[in-house]
Amino acid sequence: MSFDGDLYPEAGASVVMTTKGDMVDYNTARQRLAIGSTGQVLTVASALPTWANAGTIGTAVALEVACSDESTALTTGTAKSTFRMPFAMTLTAGEGGVRASLTGAGSTSGTTTIDINEGGSTILSTKCTIDYGSLTSVGASTAVVISDTALADNAEITIDIDAVTGGADETGLKIQLIGTLA
Repeated sequence: MSFDGDLYPEAGASVVMTTKGDMVDYNTARQRLAIGSTGQVLTVASALPTWANAGTIGTAVALEVACSDESTALTTGTAKSTFRMPFAMTLTAGEGGVRASLTGAGSTSGTTTIDINEGGSTILSTKCTIDYGSLTSVGASTAVVISDTALADNAEITIDIDAVTGGADETGLKIQLIGTLA
């Protein structure tokens, strides 16, 4: 067996290269991994390297928006907060994609109920709730259900407060949108 001056025999890595930018990967033997196309990045699928379009890689993102100040009791109403999406994103399902939190919890029975709208239409088929005495929607007795997970870049998002607890003393509402870049 002859060597090409490397640590590898001629039958190894140097033989499989055919194009500038090629790489070597290994599954059961060394093999050529051809260079990807412009705009592609190296990723892993099924424990093997592969090329993928940069826009299709699931880059996790989270966006948190304050919908009130920290000390004034919440009141019901539409468009309590309005903002524009800074990028397109696909929300994760359920409470993994939409969450709400409070600085001060409601002290009497009932729930704080929040709706999220994109361009005037709700994105929730079951609205986000925070049970009285709780500071978060995570683990609420009624789980949020997202009916429209695709949020467009520059879309107008409005937050409505549909209900507050009987004590009406909740404060500091924030919503979190969690998902991947679209």
